[in-house]
Amino acid sequence: MGQLDNKVAIVTGAASGIGAAGAKRFAAEGAAVVAVDMRGPKAQETATSISDDGGHAIAIEADVSDPADVERMVSETVSQLGALDVLFSNAGTLRPGTAVELSVEDWDFVMGVNVRSVFLGGKYAVPAMLERGGGSIINTASISGLHGDGGAVVYAASKAAVINLTRAMATDHSPDGIRVNAICPGTIETPPVKRMVSDPAIMKVNLDAHSIGRLGQPEEIANAALWLASDESSFVTGEHLVVDGGLRSRSPLGRLADPRPAHLR
Repeated sequence: MGQLDNKVAIVTGAASGIGAAGAKRFAAEGAAVVAVDMRGPKAQETATSISDDGGHAIAIEADVSDPADVERMVSETVSQLGALDVLFSNAGTLRPGTAVELSVEDWDFVMGVNVRSVFLGGKYAVPAMLERGGGSIINTASISGLHGDGGAVVYAASKAAVINLTRAMATDHSPDGIRVNAICPGTIETPPVKRMVSDPAIMKVNLDAHSIGRLGQPEEIANAALWLASDESSFVTGEHLVVDGGLRSRSPLGRLADPRPAHLR
């Protein structure tokens, strides 16, 4: 028996990284999965991989910042698979820059992909979930939404918005049996991150920041998403689950010096 037997799950940003890992993990636990990405052929690769492993998956090409595409994403899911129980709103993007450096166009683009998509996902997924008597929505936020990352003003702002949007959606829809939670990953070895840390010096900074001593893997975020999607987390809603290898908990001072006189140590 899988944790998601007889469930139907949409995963956005499913072409690679966390989304692909999440789609495959959900399918391995019995869900019929809809792999969604604006890169349609890549989404199909994820769906095909699931099917080749004995799972059930379809692919939908969609721009998750576009209302018509998101409405179609949900309607096609219900039409082809009969229902919707889980939405993993994982699609995201980043454009670097301070408030001075960042263009207005880049601001709007990132807010569309990272925040508008979560709003639209809820807008169209909630009515479908009500038909099933409930469901689970998981939104990918970031530890960047919990502190201020330099040189990434719109990313930090967008992920903070996702966290509070998650809380508000949970308040609105939990009484109807729909739980809404977010995951805040640390540095995860997705394709964009691999490019970012290709410089050994930058990799060292990132490794040193995580008290666990390594970067995270997409499958580790997928495991957290599975828990939030399943009935194992049935009393959890409106929360942001930090999965960051100890990055936020680690003091920048490291281990404090012993303040005692030498003869008392």
